[in-house]
Amino acid sequence: MIQNKLKAKKGRLLISEPTLADSYFKRSVIVLTEHGENGSVGFILNKKTEMKLSHAIEEFSEFDFPIYFGGPVKRDNLFFIHTLGSLVPESHEIYDGLFWGGDFEALKKLILSGKVKQEEVKFFLGYSGWEPHQLSREMEEHSWFVSQSNQSIILQQSDKELWREVMKAMGTEFAMLSNFPDNPSMN
Repeated sequence: MIQNKLKAKKGRLLISEPTLADSYFKRSVIVLTEHGENGSVGFILNKKTEMKLSHAIEEFSEFDFPIYFGGPVKRDNLFFIHTLGSLVPESHEIYDGLFWGGDFEALKKLILSGKVKQEEVKFFLGYSGWEPHQLSREMEEHSWFVSQSNQSIILQQSDKELWREVMKAMGTEFAMLSNFPDNPSMN
């Protein structure tokens, strides 16, 4: 079994092991927005839904920002990650230049005035959450790899190939795992 030396940390990526069969997390890439004694929070980056922001919020009828499935917790709530910093008051910094949440009304005004591009914000329905020590146990069970992240990975609009791309970028051993079939029994 390949061992991943990086530890889970706010701002890093969780990449599901190729054999993880959980329907929510299979082949997922998650950015951790919180990680500590009180548990962990993150958003799945590569599960784009059919919904657009214009479908979810009437005022955004002209905006085709895609909405992603962020995870199984609070699936009826809209969350967002962005690079707008102090333009969106009450934002939480993930790392330098990348934020999550904040004053939605302020974000709404920025979008409606044309001051926000799609590559500056990503929307999610729901989030992924772990109770204290739950993620550590899942890491010990080899459910997740950990990788460094960057804004281009987090905010890119691709979904189908992101898991494979991130695995390949982690090095030769992981690149080999990126070719693991979705369904080994069909091989």
